[in-house]
Amino acid sequence: MNELLDKLQTTLNNLETTPQDSKRLFHGRGQCYPGLEHVTADLYDPVILVTLFKASSEAWEAQLIDALRQFDWLPRIDAVVVQRRYLQGAPAELVVGELPEQLYARRGQARYTIKLGSRQNTGFFLDMEPGRQWLEARCDGKRVLNLFSYTCAFSVVAQMAGAVSVANVDMSKGALAQGRENHRLNDLPLDEIRFLGENIMKSWGRVKRPGPYDIAIIDPPSYQPGSFVAAKDYGKILRRIPDLLVPGGDALVCLNAPELGVEFIQSLMAKECPDCTLVQRLEPSPDFPDINPDQQLKLFHFQYSP
Repeated sequence: MNELLDKLQTTLNNLETTPQDSKRLFHGRGQCYPGLEHVTADLYDPVILVTLFKASSEAWEAQLIDALRQFDWLPRIDAVVVQRRYLQGAPAELVVGELPEQLYARRGQARYTIKLGSRQNTGFFLDMEPGRQWLEARCDGKRVLNLFSYTCAFSVVAQMAGAVSVANVDMSKGALAQGRENHRLNDLPLDEIRFLGENIMKSWGRVKRPGPYDIAIIDPPSYQPGSFVAAKDYGKILRRIPDLLVPGGDALVCLNAPELGVEFIQSLMAKECPDCTLVQRLEPSPDFPDINPDQQLKLFHFQYSP
């Protein structure tokens, strides 16, 4: 537990007085901190979210909460929340302070609506920052396809970086509604932004219609029975790339499945879309250290060159 508290102290001492970008402060899940593999801590300025991914003894959790309550959070932090992801409904407990009426994930000048305690995910994935930077650097003047768009964070990044259009596709109408709100929150016009509530695996015609696209983001869930299971379904998406991208188009292929290594995507792409060439695997975020890089979030840049 001392490693967690020491890391929090170091980070808080370095916080500036202006609102900070959202980031991971402590990443135990990468197994770099023995005994704390089930703990993470995130900053959603001015709130700290501590997440427990598996049960510990009641005494350990009580000790943790007591330590959080006695910690010197400085004037910058309004609240500390502990979420127990191992319990049904992933309930969250406010252990310090009071939550702001509205809470956001921040990235530069952009804000994204998030929710703590009402579901497993906040609505903004901190480990995807290398992918957002990749998109930001190359989407000016481009048409972007955002598959499995969730709350459309990639779409906001693309539009703010000069993309001429974005098609967001997700089967969750609620996530897409939050995506629209994220665009409005950042004063972005919706004229060239599409929100397609589709089951991607069954709606390729409607997905293809606004294209062809210059850039495709492919970021499916790793394991969602009845919808998408990466081990058996990913190839069905990769084989559609020629129908979606212009020649010379770029694809960001994402895989968040520790049990599936780098070779899984590379061999699958060679089989399903041999006209795609691997340009690079993006470097994972340094905020998410892992004792085994093959288990980290994997982000691949492929180029379609028929």
